[in-house]
Amino acid sequence: MTIKDSYGRTIKYLRLSVTDQCNYRCIYCMPESGVDMKKTAEILSIEEMTRIVRAAHALGIGKIRLTGGEPLIRKDVVTLCQNIKAIDKEIELGITTNGSLLAPMARDLMDAGVDRLNISLDSTDPDTFRKITRGGETKDVLDGIKAALDAGFDNIKINTVLLKGVNENDLLDLIRLTKDEPIHVRFIELMPLGVAKNWSSDRFMTSSAIEKHLKNAEVVKIDGVARVYGLAGHKGTIGLICPMSNSFCPSCNKIRVTADGKLKPCLHSDQEIDLKGLDGKELEQAILDGIMQKPESHRFGVTGSSTERFMNEIGG
Repeated sequence: MTIKDSYGRTIKYLRLSVTDQCNYRCIYCMPESGVDMKKTAEILSIEEMTRIVRAAHALGIGKIRLTGGEPLIRKDVVTLCQNIKAIDKEIELGITTNGSLLAPMARDLMDAGVDRLNISLDSTDPDTFRKITRGGETKDVLDGIKAALDAGFDNIKINTVLLKGVNENDLLDLIRLTKDEPIHVRFIELMPLGVAKNWSSDRFMTSSAIEKHLKNAEVVKIDGVARVYGLAGHKGTIGLICPMSNSFCPSCNKIRVTADGKLKPCLHSDQEIDLKGLDGKELEQAILDGIMQKPESHRFGVTGSSTERFMNEIGG
């Protein structure tokens, strides 16, 4: 079964936030003081999340990505992964994580059926990394990447947000991570959302800053919203994700569900549909309603993002 939205886009991807909590305070994601977290009773239980995935899968969604906050903070996240794979072992299950808690969990996640890992790493320089994350250590993330490789993950993606005047000097070091391991680095243009919503335009860097380092690279494929380059002698690839300079709205194939159970048809919209407490056909219909309410495009160039949520609340 496939489901299309009102603009003819096939929707096959659900990003499900399992928590709004995070052990980092990244400068583009949260204010330094942090944000008010939801109460435990407001957050979806593992059983509720499993029901949402089951209903979405019944509508034709076959790709699930667990996000946060930091999803590995949830002690029962491995159970959720097992539940999702029990619905259908062919579901493509991924997790987006900051990697800091990954090292001791990598093997359990592999055994639970997780297919893909996206690991956020905005700099390999310890000082720059501490500045961006407000206290994080690169060693924790690099240890997590190594543990994931040792556990058998062979399609690891590194997500790097481009921050003008902050991590420009680290781009080559990040590209070098792709040389000897099957690691795929994705450089992502910063979006004016949450904390960054009111940032000056001179703090934003476009993907063209990366392209000058890719003169000897070839475009090997278009992977979802990423333009992917291969470099001779590199086991991994480099990808550019350009929501600002090259909108990917026409090919958007996803919906999002927040940790408190709100379906967001569009990342940048304040429109939300409450799924908490629903089950069966009622839940399927609510998800279908959300899909049909997806807008044609975001409004960055006209009115800006209208959501008041920070990124940790929506899901990265």
